[in-house]
Amino acid sequence: MLSLPTAVKIYLARGATDMRKSIDGLSGLVQHQLAQDPISGHLFVFCNRGRDRIKILYWEQSGYWLLHKRLEKGTFAWPVPAECATTQIEMTSAELAVMLSGIDLQHAKKRRWYSRTA
Repeated sequence: MLSLPTAVKIYLARGATDMRKSIDGLSGLVQHQLAQDPISGHLFVFCNRGRDRIKILYWEQSGYWLLHKRLEKGTFAWPVPAECATTQIEMTSAELAVMLSGIDLQHAKKRRWYSRTA
């Protein structure tokens, strides 16, 4: 499992992404579709149309990381564009871990909790 500093933001690209895209193609999507800087040190998460594959693009000081997860059975609970007008969703590392473990965040209920914002 990923252990991320709290300063790292995680952005999900809504809808389906062509999983044939590699680092250059995904970094182009980050710039043009998400209007973010791909070398910002944040994580950018993409999912395919069948929702059984996820790619995560991450810039470290010396280069890109590209993580790819393929489910053998089942699908990820991935937001579709019709649910909201925005092209991206920002989430926490805990929410990403829950989503990657197969839990649908839209049907999960988050209890009121104190959180200190920076």
